[in-house]
Amino acid sequence: MSRLVSLILFMVAGLSQTGCQNQDSYVPPDLVYLYRTYSVGKNPTSIKQGDFNEDGFADLITSNIRDNSLSLLLGNGDGSFQDQKVIPVCQEPRNLAIEDLNLDGHMDVVVACSGSNQVAVFVGTGSGSFSLMARYPVRRTPVSIAVGDYNEDQIPDFVAALRNDKLQIFLGMGTGKFRFGPLYEYGDTPTSVATADLNRDGHLDLAVTNGGPMSSAVSIWLGRGDGTFNEPTDYRTGKRPLSVSFADFNNDRILDLLVVNGEMNTISIFLGNGDGTFQEEKDVGGDAGPIDGLAQDFNGDGVPDLAIVNIQSGSVSLLFGKGDGTFYYPPRHYATPYGPFAITSLSVAADRHEAPGLAIANNAASSVSIFLHHGLRTRVSETAPVS
Repeated sequence: MSRLVSLILFMVAGLSQTGCQNQDSYVPPDLVYLYRTYSVGKNPTSIKQGDFNEDGFADLITSNIRDNSLSLLLGNGDGSFQDQKVIPVCQEPRNLAIEDLNLDGHMDVVVACSGSNQVAVFVGTGSGSFSLMARYPVRRTPVSIAVGDYNEDQIPDFVAALRNDKLQIFLGMGTGKFRFGPLYEYGDTPTSVATADLNRDGHLDLAVTNGGPMSSAVSIWLGRGDGTFNEPTDYRTGKRPLSVSFADFNNDRILDLLVVNGEMNTISIFLGNGDGTFQEEKDVGGDAGPIDGLAQDFNGDGVPDLAIVNIQSGSVSLLFGKGDGTFYYPPRHYATPYGPFAITSLSVAADRHEAPGLAIANNAASSVSIFLHHGLRTRVSETAPVS
């Protein structure tokens, strides 16, 4: 059995049970539509939006775990994209993060190379091309990357979550190269890491999901501002949490947590207290096999909504927020091509105020699907083909 199949089976094992809620009379709005699908490398596992050729239009980049590559899709500014540019990178790229790492004004990429136990830094030229800056060995199996200035020297750093229960901090030198920072051993099979100032002390903190069978928790690491972190605090999640991100779901100007759980088909919301602690989880249900998600205001009411990709049901679910940390039910489901695995929001042009769309990496189909907001129909041809 291949490592990819084993990974997917790990994430979706036990998905026969469903986290559910009582359905009410609410009818969810139909806000997005499948516009086009584009081929990328084999079995994409992450996707990010950025402007890599600096033309003001959104571009997309995926990590493709089966053919050791990244795929760059340059945007045309109307929701469509050019054919992929393939960037060979490393063995089994599992995840990536984007940032200007060498402070030259161009976006760069740091890649978690799970097959070669490395993280690799590629610097951008501003024209849509990249060159390798350095590779760094880690022990072992990096699966997620988050970028932030952890020692507050105005130079980007990053953290790599490693499958063998470790977090490795890398401190930036301002040239695109990094030195090894602290190595922390904690948790049970980290699956994702995200960064934000959670206790409002001016220092960046970390949230790490632990997806191993002995944990099922999200760990909060409060930063000291010098590149080190305090001992973490754990919060129980649903079974096998796979991703974590942030939003203010109850409009109290305090960051909350969004955790997507791989078993029991649930999404966990943790409302923040403003001091780096969180209230007990509130679970909501979407579709079968949630694997990744994000929060954004899709219906324009000022309240964050959820977009969740579901690998077992082959769908993306939109759940609309009430503004108190809960969501209307039922969600709106949209079919996606085989094996939706990762998601990012999509605003097709930087200088236009427009409702957000979505870009979804389909692992089994080796493709990216573009969902545009219906508000963009005035700019996009109604007859555009769907591959």
